[in-house]
Amino acid sequence: MDQTDLAKPGLDPESPLAVHSVSTMIGEYIGRLGTIWVEGQLAEVNPRKGLTYLSLRDTDRDVSLSLYVATGVMESLATTIEQGSRVLVQVKADWWAKRGSLQFKVLQMRAVGIGELMARLEALRNLLAAEGLFNEDRKKPLPFLPRRIGLICGQASDAMHDVIENAKRRWPDVQFEVREVAVQGVNCVKQVSGALTELDAISDIDVIVIARGGGAFEDLLPFSDESLIRVVAGIDTPVVAAIGHEEDRPLIDYVADYRASTPTDAARKIVPDVLQEISDLRNARARIQALISVGVTRLEQQLALTRSRPALASPATLITQRLNENTGLRSAMHVKVRNFIALESAHLNGANATLRALSPQGTLERGYSIVRNSSNTIIRSAGLVNAGDELRIKFAEGELVTRVEEN
Repeated sequence: MDQTDLAKPGLDPESPLAVHSVSTMIGEYIGRLGTIWVEGQLAEVNPRKGLTYLSLRDTDRDVSLSLYVATGVMESLATTIEQGSRVLVQVKADWWAKRGSLQFKVLQMRAVGIGELMARLEALRNLLAAEGLFNEDRKKPLPFLPRRIGLICGQASDAMHDVIENAKRRWPDVQFEVREVAVQGVNCVKQVSGALTELDAISDIDVIVIARGGGAFEDLLPFSDESLIRVVAGIDTPVVAAIGHEEDRPLIDYVADYRASTPTDAARKIVPDVLQEISDLRNARARIQALISVGVTRLEQQLALTRSRPALASPATLITQRLNENTGLRSAMHVKVRNFIALESAHLNGANATLRALSPQGTLERGYSIVRNSSNTIIRSAGLVNAGDELRIKFAEGELVTRVEEN
């Protein structure tokens, strides 16, 4: 801070500003804001003489502004404005210098109708749907029997009672982790989102139920808040929405993994009916026993039929039959072998007789003889023999040696 700044009034304890000067300066600064349009919900409506004092609350946060409006402006409205109404106002900041307080003067006021709110919700629904937040393929399946159930509901609400009682009636051992939060109003979105995040972080919670049980359209608007929808879409635990508004479904119904029409419907969905499961088990056991009994009876019949066959009734019959067949085959084989040998023997004898008939021995047996000289050469002509030659004559049986006396 230089010496020039220290010379300015109010920046040095030696030159303080008067209260009215500070108030005037604030008024001048605020006056630069001009007129603005603001949307919110009327939390208080206090009519006074000539003026009506209003408290305008943010629909998503715990923040409010003080307004005042001339009676004429209120009377000129086409619809009745009351506490809880959602309005759009044109205001001008008004600094009351005398008391050092800030209020906003309402120059114009319009009621935000149901039709306009629904149009906004439809536009938001289309936007989120285009991002894929409502796609069926991203929805998580609900567990058959959750270890523990997270329940988000209003404090001591009927919805909490309906979910817990109906779930325990179906499965008495079911466990709940309950978070009681605001289910309407400015704190709803923040508290429900926080409860969702907290329950999602608990490892043994397998499903989370958000239960309210219906209400006016305006009361259910927090369950169409974009930030809450994105929280539901982003957690890992399956979510069941049991808001229970049939005609104008809040957007949480589209992003939830399952939409229940009522808290009681949610209880029926998140846990099985123990009596029904026992009945189903008994029926299944009866069907299995019937199938086994039919199967055993069929096998017994097949076994009896098998046992009635001759081979099993008298096992020796099968052996005797095979022995008889073998004996017959052996006898037939022997006959065939003997016949074959006899035939071949006849062929051999015939060949032998022919061979003997054509052999030199056979010729000798018919009375012929073979004459050889001393050189063992066969003599085929008498001219080849000279007187004095020694000849060897072979007969069929034996041989002799002779000498030629004369030629």
